[in-house]
Amino acid sequence: MRRRWKIILHATILILILNTLHFLLVGKSGPFMTIHFTEKLPSQNRIIKEPTGMWTIDPIGRLGNLMGEYATLYALAKLNGHKAYVMPEMYWQLSKAFKITLPMIDQQKFEQIDWTNYPLHDWMAPEYKEIDFDVVRLQGYPCSWTFYEEVKDEILREFTFHDNIKEEAHKYLSRLQRGRGKVIFVGIHVRRGDYLTVMPNIWKGVVADKQYLQTAMDYFRKKYQNPLFIVASNGMDWCKENINTTLGDVHFSGDGEESSPLHDFALLVHCNHTIMTIGTFGYWAGYLSRGETIYLSNFTFPDSEFLKVFKYEAAFLPNWIGIPADLSPLENMTVDPTKK
Repeated sequence: MRRRWKIILHATILILILNTLHFLLVGKSGPFMTIHFTEKLPSQNRIIKEPTGMWTIDPIGRLGNLMGEYATLYALAKLNGHKAYVMPEMYWQLSKAFKITLPMIDQQKFEQIDWTNYPLHDWMAPEYKEIDFDVVRLQGYPCSWTFYEEVKDEILREFTFHDNIKEEAHKYLSRLQRGRGKVIFVGIHVRRGDYLTVMPNIWKGVVADKQYLQTAMDYFRKKYQNPLFIVASNGMDWCKENINTTLGDVHFSGDGEESSPLHDFALLVHCNHTIMTIGTFGYWAGYLSRGETIYLSNFTFPDSEFLKVFKYEAAFLPNWIGIPADLSPLENMTVDPTKK
């Protein structure tokens, strides 16, 4: 490369000398000789299409659902060469926490547009790469890494916390670390709430029990010298009764009282590793923390209708660790699976 530029330099000097002699002898301005050196950049060989149209997605559910919907919209719109806009409800919820960049569509303008409704599975499908509509309203509950694997670095940037939230989480964890030396933080999210009845009664499934949590925690205790488990849940009373705290390595977020979802989520994301149970809240905690993640697997019977709308391989990243659920409470429904 250096030799090439030397040749170009020498040739340029020679041309200047010849042009000067040409002017002195002939008395005319204008070059005696010109040579154009052009070096094509890779981008010159590609035709870059400007995004067109207008795409959006229905904002359904709470924080974890909204994040999945936003990431899917971002990825599919970019893949298909269209501009993405978010609805006001989604924008205001997510922009409180993250430095998102997709613009908000005006509600009045939204109502005036003749949208093409486009339902989605909860996983990426080949036909989603060629959606032949300019004005699209995506629908569903998509929350799968398969949609945005090709733009995952951009999705991670989209879900960058605002500085004040980040600082608050760091301060909280720093206080817990005092006097403990080098700590490995492991976030635990335990989803309870409506799943206690929905899973057994509708989906032939279970939620995480205390044995699952014990097994997952023991994995990190064996692997790391000084783990500290940060527990967040919408069923904190159950957690305090069923999670073993005798080793002194467990802390309940909010001092054991249920705190705001955003506070809990920021703490979980800033941990080194994650134990999730089920649900999109725990999924995103694991995805954004980028450490090891353990999840509850096989939590329904094989004939569950849930498996028609859910795929384990699309829901959980390939390098995450699944621990099979204990389905025995479902075999005898006289046993209340919510008490196990």
